[in-house]
Amino acid sequence: MTTTESAILCVGEALIDVVRRPGCEASEHVGGSLLNVAAGMAALGVPTHLASWWGQDARGERLAAFARAAGVAIVPGTAGAKATPIAQADLDADGQARYTFDLTWELPTLPTEGIEHIHTGSLAATVEPGGSAVAAEMARLRSSATISYDPNARPAIMGSPAAVVERVEALVALSDVVKASDEDLMWLYPDVPPATTLERWGTLGPTLVVMTRGARGALARLAHVDTSLEVAAPSVQVGDTVGAGDSFMAGLLAGLRQAGLLGGPAARERLRRARWEDLAVPLRQAALTSAVTVGRAGAYAPGPDEVAALNAADTASSVAALEAHDHR
Repeated sequence: MTTTESAILCVGEALIDVVRRPGCEASEHVGGSLLNVAAGMAALGVPTHLASWWGQDARGERLAAFARAAGVAIVPGTAGAKATPIAQADLDADGQARYTFDLTWELPTLPTEGIEHIHTGSLAATVEPGGSAVAAEMARLRSSATISYDPNARPAIMGSPAAVVERVEALVALSDVVKASDEDLMWLYPDVPPATTLERWGTLGPTLVVMTRGARGALARLAHVDTSLEVAAPSVQVGDTVGAGDSFMAGLLAGLRQAGLLGGPAARERLRRARWEDLAVPLRQAALTSAVTVGRAGAYAPGPDEVAALNAADTASSVAALEAHDHR
């Protein structure tokens, strides 16, 4: 597989979400964390490839058609599963989703030419046999590409925290950028304050670690700067939270790439020297992109014009979006 332009490669699950809302019939939607991130970056103008695992059936064709329509290139071998994975998302009255899964996960052969950054996470990093292969490939490709990771915990299929925490920490250590929700961290380390875990993860290897906290915005840590940074969440009317974290990740990666802080060893060094003023725009873009998504139903991928419009409208947050806290 060849590319004519350097691209970001997303490695992980694409599946069909069977969504159940209170008082409504079930509906089927294209989903999966890594497909959501890939579509989100493509919508923001980033050349994006997806290595996933689905079947040559009607649902698989639907996933492939969605990816192509979103502008995402599909890695050959992705349609190698016996059946396309399914996730059942049960939404409560507030639009919060809880998931159960019916899937298998294996890893197709990854491209290397033209790939400047690799993003992985969620089920792809823990469900076997593909999980071990993902970890091995991230270690192999790190010399030529920057790496990002989102654990995106799914207890219904990951099992207990003890069963996955070693793999999670190994991938954190391999990564340059890590994003996790406060719920992820509380599940992985139930007796540790999430902010403490965020700080500890920064000592394992990544340069930038970000914790999302829903309506309370995000908290970011730079490994080489002794402060944390508060990122305000723009005020929007919530449709549901499906895909909110994936949209944040897409906005963050697109912003970091545009700032020259992702994309191979030279970008890794720039990120390692970055200060908070260098990250203000990427972090703000992440918050805005996620806010547009939660204002719509489902894992919606906003384009640059929608993100810019919310940025202009959300003047209160844009003035006070970033606040550093000294930890010395």
